[in-house]
Amino acid sequence: MGRNLEKDAIEMADKNRRILENGFRIFSERTIEKVKMAEVAEAAGIGIASLYRYYSTKPALVLGISTWLWDKYLNTIIKEKHEGKRFKNMTGAEAFEDYLDLFLDMYRNHADMLRFNQFFNVYLQSEDIPAEDMKPYKEAVGELEKRFETVYKKGIEDGTLRSDIPMTEIFSSTAHLMLAAVTRYAVGLAYTENTDAEKELELLKSVLLKEYATAG
Repeated sequence: MGRNLEKDAIEMADKNRRILENGFRIFSERTIEKVKMAEVAEAAGIGIASLYRYYSTKPALVLGISTWLWDKYLNTIIKEKHEGKRFKNMTGAEAFEDYLDLFLDMYRNHADMLRFNQFFNVYLQSEDIPAEDMKPYKEAVGELEKRFETVYKKGIEDGTLRSDIPMTEIFSSTAHLMLAAVTRYAVGLAYTENTDAEKELELLKSVLLKEYATAG
């Protein structure tokens, strides 16, 4: 009797999901360097040999998790925000504010993702990963800029965003500033005693809005 290919594919996908979810969980809790591949295999409920059949090296696993993580986030939350009726009825400036709110959403609801991303960036500095292997990850993260481009075009068309600054410059400055800020609070790098993180992040958001939005 032949193998059930559909069943095999479902089982493989489920096993890969367990690897990604559990790898993400323990990496974000303990940092990437401190976790061994055997610990990921155990958390996923599989043998170490099975894990290596999916991801032949630790860098491959880490890249796989980061790619999966960003792809899942950017193609659910951002897609919902930028392709719905609400987005279509917004001005460019309103859509820009909504875009900035995504970073606050990361801080409020996805602090584990921000922690993992910070650990991932540190890990990359110690690993010599070929550019070819980085492509899927860069494509996943690049979706954030694609989504911002829809915001920028809307703002240029209705005159509510500044047209004297290139789209890439606005995207780079806002993404870097907001991501750096929410990450520092999520990871605990910011001095938070007697500090209202929400208030400070809202202030940063309002500064960026004031800088790049127009009166319309």
